[in-house]
Amino acid sequence: MTFKPSYFKADLFKVLSNPIRIQILDTLRLGEQSVNYIADWLDVEPSSVSQQLAVLRSRNLVTSRKQGNYVFYSVRDPALFKVLDAALEVFNNHLVEMRDTLEQME
Repeated sequence: MTFKPSYFKADLFKVLSNPIRIQILDTLRLGEQSVNYIADWLDVEPSSVSQQLAVLRSRNLVTSRKQGNYVFYSVRDPALFKVLDAALEVFNNHLVEMRDTLEQME
């Protein structure tokens, strides 16, 4: 089996296609967090957060550590934040282009 970066990228973007997963990753920018902290921060049910963290964990994007009754999660590779930041920059550029187009129409 040959490793192809394009397949990895496609799978990564598929995983990142869920807004809750992106919000979870953004929460983890602050460092290691528990499921309950993430759920409270995002105002989402802990069971939903756990499900999405399981997907992120299955793709090796987050790691987990158990301490007592709590599980703490962190991002495996901080370079992932560069991907999220680049996506935000593309989005912002798109908004600027749309604004400029609307202003020209006035």
